[in-house]
Amino acid sequence: MPADIRTTPPPPLGAVEFDIPKPIEHRLENGLRIVVVEDDRLPLVSFRLAFASGDINDPPGHTGLSSALGSMLVEGTANYSSLQFAEKVERLGSSLSASVSDDFTIVAASALSLYSSEILDLLAEVVLRPSFPEGELDLYRRNTVEHLKFQRSQPGFLANEQASRLIYGDHPYATISPNAADIEKIDRESLSRFHAAKFIPNNALFIAVGDVNANELFEQLNAIFGDWQSGKVASAEYAKPPVRSTRSITIVDRPGSAQSNIVLGNLAIKRTDPDYFSVLVMNQVLGAGASSRVFMNLREEKGYTYGAYTRLDTKKLAGNFEATAEVRTAVTGDSLKEFFYELGRIREDLVGEEELRDAKSFLTGVFPIRAETQEGLTNLIVNQQLYGLPDDYLQTYREKVDAVTAEDVLRVAKKHIRPDEMAIVIVGDAEEVLEQVRSYADSVEIFDTEGIAQDESKYAGVKGGQPVDIAGKWKLIIDFQGQQLPVSLTLDQDGESVAGLLETMLGNGKITDGKVTGSRLSATAAVEMQGQPIEFAISGKADGDSMTGTISAPIVPDPLPFAGSRA
Repeated sequence: MPADIRTTPPPPLGAVEFDIPKPIEHRLENGLRIVVVEDDRLPLVSFRLAFASGDINDPPGHTGLSSALGSMLVEGTANYSSLQFAEKVERLGSSLSASVSDDFTIVAASALSLYSSEILDLLAEVVLRPSFPEGELDLYRRNTVEHLKFQRSQPGFLANEQASRLIYGDHPYATISPNAADIEKIDRESLSRFHAAKFIPNNALFIAVGDVNANELFEQLNAIFGDWQSGKVASAEYAKPPVRSTRSITIVDRPGSAQSNIVLGNLAIKRTDPDYFSVLVMNQVLGAGASSRVFMNLREEKGYTYGAYTRLDTKKLAGNFEATAEVRTAVTGDSLKEFFYELGRIREDLVGEEELRDAKSFLTGVFPIRAETQEGLTNLIVNQQLYGLPDDYLQTYREKVDAVTAEDVLRVAKKHIRPDEMAIVIVGDAEEVLEQVRSYADSVEIFDTEGIAQDESKYAGVKGGQPVDIAGKWKLIIDFQGQQLPVSLTLDQDGESVAGLLETMLGNGKITDGKVTGSRLSATAAVEMQGQPIEFAISGKADGDSMTGTISAPIVPDPLPFAGSRA
């Protein structure tokens, strides 16, 4: 056995060929465009009927109507109740659903090719003859209103809500969710009118992938959809996203939060931008994965977070770049420092040869995997067709990624990452983070979790002054799903620095990096559970011999509130 066999990795495998049949196109007299990709490797077929209408096409004053329409399509038709329809799909061993994005509405169906005719008839049923039964609509309204309440408890939603507002301004991309009042006024009449206006064949694209014969399918689709009447495709004009010239900070206050959800964003590119492939590679280097720069910095080197990433959201009309992380409250300001360090570095220096090679190897290597299943291949073809990408887009994808140079990465980073114009959004304890982050922008605005603006003066200066005395042993009670669980917190204090011990029913953990600012305590304790270290984040506020706050950990979905007193 060679001596270096255990230290030298094997050479990489050759590139996997990516070869798909050429699409066959046809158009019905009513304007319905059809694209078929014949692929008989498996006895399966996937259908997509896509409409160039999405959430941004909601009528004024009717936010959420597109999403409601998508959900209600499969909840009853002229010939079937919701239950009857679901049973028919299930008997075929098939799937049929509808989804709505910002730009498109897609009705998707898949089945064994043996049942292609039956699933096509059911797809036509939901598209041409939905009935929007009142009982199902009432259930949709009630469930959606409850879901909206849940959303507002999620830091990620609150961060995205504010980031979208700041980046897109008056453009409809700024709205990521309706409110309860929007949902309550949705009725059958508004759904029927909207369906009639948007679900027209000359605003649609039908895609079939799998074990089908194109000519036979064209005849079948003509028989099913041939009498579908075309209509007027309404043109829409939208306000342009704002041109930002300064950096801003928006804080969504969640008192007692042990973590800060950070989003930094600016307007970037739409899906068809010529810089797309260069930006894709740049983002892979910067923050798209666990070996990227921001991940290695904020997690591996600094230990501020379990994960830090950057992402591109490329839509039909615009797009944005974002950097995100969930960090301990005490290091919110330090995390911003590291984010801006990495954003500056990618704009100033050429990426290294190995770093660039690894990023391109990942992108070109993972691409064929997305097409290994028929559903994956179908989704790639759907995106290509809906965004009007070149005919050879899928076949040349890897070539275009490989062609990106270090100079290309530097050029698009300077153009599309603009740290001095970024919207900084932080969801966390405003008292705890305000002074940490204030220096990063000239303007600061604070909202509560309902989106209501707050007076900054009630937070300003709260963190100032000498740290209060929190040394001693604290007997605390955690509220866990209605159960009252005892916790002991023993703290030693030296000025602002705190060390000590957290004792719980799950185990004990040492506190080594605690901090007291004013009356606020921020600390972490590593508790060993079944041989694995679990980090508990503690955020408390002392008032004399009383303390309230929260304890959070990766094993619990939400911070657990506590209250107690010093012994």
